[in-house]
Amino acid sequence: MNGFLTSLLSFLVAIGILVAVHEFGHFWVARRLGVKVLRFSIGFGKPLWRWRKGPDATEYVISAIPLGGYVKMLDEREGKVAVEDLPRAFNRQPVGSRIAIVAAGPLANFIFAVFAYWLVFVLGVEGLKPVVDEVQPDTPAAVAGLRHGDEIIAVDGESTPTMNSVVQALLYKAVKGESVTLRVRDSQGFERQLALSLPPVGEEAGSPDILEKVGITPLKPVVEPVIDEVLAGSAAERAGLRPGDRVIAIDGEPIEEWSELVERVQAHPGVPMTMVVERGGERVELEVTPETVNAGEREIGRIGAAVKPPPALPESYRAVQQYSPLPAVAEALRKTWEMSAMTVRMLGKMLTGQASLENVSGPITIAQYAGYTAAVGLVQFVGFLAIISISLGVINLFPVPLLDGGHLLYYFIELVKGSPLSEQAQMLGQRIGIALLAALMALAFYNDIARLFR
Repeated sequence: MNGFLTSLLSFLVAIGILVAVHEFGHFWVARRLGVKVLRFSIGFGKPLWRWRKGPDATEYVISAIPLGGYVKMLDEREGKVAVEDLPRAFNRQPVGSRIAIVAAGPLANFIFAVFAYWLVFVLGVEGLKPVVDEVQPDTPAAVAGLRHGDEIIAVDGESTPTMNSVVQALLYKAVKGESVTLRVRDSQGFERQLALSLPPVGEEAGSPDILEKVGITPLKPVVEPVIDEVLAGSAAERAGLRPGDRVIAIDGEPIEEWSELVERVQAHPGVPMTMVVERGGERVELEVTPETVNAGEREIGRIGAAVKPPPALPESYRAVQQYSPLPAVAEALRKTWEMSAMTVRMLGKMLTGQASLENVSGPITIAQYAGYTAAVGLVQFVGFLAIISISLGVINLFPVPLLDGGHLLYYFIELVKGSPLSEQAQMLGQRIGIALLAALMALAFYNDIARLFR
């Protein structure tokens, strides 16, 4: 229950911040261009709190459904306008002003992402050192010449102080369909350059495991195979596993760390396994049958048991990606650009069938990630806000009626033809937009619910 409440509260905070940022972009530019703003709403539906402020008595509202927001401006198409207020009506503004007001929302999301990444880089992102533990044979990493103990210090000239920064750099290049040059340092301190061919990314659901695809196993602390939590109704509970059990062997093969347990379970979906555990100084033999779950293009096993993570990374494994305030600006701009470009490419791959539609996530998945990052720490939560803000900015620029991009499309057509689109054409566009958004929301909710039952 505490996890649910944490996710719910974190989701509300995240959506509240990002919607406020987006709508403030519209609001601020509209006010600067002389348009009268009637209402600034965070959320839809029944108002929970409202107050009026400013020379125009603008109504500020927090509404019941926290899945968006809007800025209502004075407009003759929505009601009668007093003669003295006609110059301040949105529909009376030059097309350039209307474009600026509509584009300001997504632009605010990108600006917020730059600020969020700047804060993340100034505070510092702690992560795993980018050191290679194992290189799988007959993989791109093996062909490139990576070896045990190599530290990946740069990808295409960009510094990679943590393994997460390596993952992000490789994923960005893989989505573009590019290969990369790695700068590595071996355990003796000697540096060399390697050419790494990247496999295509985008077919599977969820975040692609680019390290697994290229054949790299990162060096990380050993987590002992001790069960900390058993999920109710899971295969682990049915088999009789309990918190505190130390897994000694599976099918006669010794288990020395948690990753070995996970690997064996995932490799045997629906297949009974003999598990030996140490409990209270005694050895107990149990039969466990992993449940079969879908993981993109393949099926894996899952038993519903969790390990207690170590409280902190040992110093020898720890790295920090951190910049002073001025260099952090350039890094934040670069990161925002890369994430924006990657989001556009992934959406393009989904639209063309090159990537699975299971990548589409809805509010349930977002809430889960919000809760997880908030529990981990401020830096991770702010980084999560940056990613979602970029997604909102990109999606809102799509030329779909009802979204900002749809309005911008109408205005650019008006610029070309010298007059607005007919009301009939705009109404048809709105109906198409409603249908597309409804289908997208239905898909997102379906994917969210499907993930809950995997």
